[in-house]
Amino acid sequence: MNETELILAIESSCDETSVAVVENGEKILSNIVASQINSHKRFGGVVPEVASRHHVEQITICIEEALTEAAVEAKDLQAVAVTYGPGLVGALLIGLSAAKAFAWANGLPLLPINHMAGHIYAARLVEPLEFPLMALLVSGGHTELVYMEQDGSFEIIGETRDDAAGEAYDKVGRVLGLSYPSGKEIDELAHQGEDTYDFPRAMIKEDNFDFSFSGLKSAFINLTHNAEQRGEVLEHKNLAASFQASVVEVLVTKTVKACKTYPVKQLIVAGGVAANRGLREEMARVLSQELPATKLIVPPLRLCGDNAAMIGAAAHVELQKQHFAGMTLNADPSLAFQHI
Repeated sequence: MNETELILAIESSCDETSVAVVENGEKILSNIVASQINSHKRFGGVVPEVASRHHVEQITICIEEALTEAAVEAKDLQAVAVTYGPGLVGALLIGLSAAKAFAWANGLPLLPINHMAGHIYAARLVEPLEFPLMALLVSGGHTELVYMEQDGSFEIIGETRDDAAGEAYDKVGRVLGLSYPSGKEIDELAHQGEDTYDFPRAMIKEDNFDFSFSGLKSAFINLTHNAEQRGEVLEHKNLAASFQASVVEVLVTKTVKACKTYPVKQLIVAGGVAANRGLREEMARVLSQELPATKLIVPPLRLCGDNAAMIGAAAHVELQKQHFAGMTLNADPSLAFQHI
């Protein structure tokens, strides 16, 4: 194998078509992301059929752009990596088909990558990972605490029992009349308001590392609905601040408790909700107070959302282990890590 390892990575699990070229699992040579947010905004969420059609239109353009920007050709590559789950089955299949075709046409091995592993490995594009480590994965569909004893080993020690944190943000955003996706707007409003409504902190004292955000979402909806019926006007900034305070306190408390129970060298906060400023600030503050020896790594905003560079970073480990897939590789929309 060449000294320089180049992987072409493809990500199409939801509503971003992305292709990247990653060198040695840590250096981004290109990371093309075609977002579909404007197409889904009017529906207030991702429409699978619309997402799949967009992926079909964008995928070959993104592959060409990624190779051009990285200034590499197919013959320079060592492998093709692709997200095969979890995600929307139709969307995943477009990326899989493109990856298989490219790998087959160019005689390259195919690496199957778990989308959530990609989110964790986005941290490797920031700095080298040191094990054992803990990862808090917070995205639209997932809220999980993942313990990693070594490269490529993922064990769920806690997860949400109902809504993921990102889902709760989107549902609350809809009630507040914000456009989809509403996480960024809620975060901005929260920084201008105060926690005056004191929403519940579900499961915060329970002796486990699981989460629950369904009760918080219901409490929020009931409060706003009752106020509406009485003709009361609630302060949106304070509503956002109160909602976010509850989410952040639960996430931070449970995560820090997990890092004390499983002594780790690093804590990675990854996924779409990792872009939340309130969560970043509070996690950094509490961790530095309670576990100053544990290093916090949060990927930059451009690597928190779905992107192919993180898939390329995760693929580096799979290539070392020679975890290749055949051309029969299929999408696994509910692919999951193992539970401890």
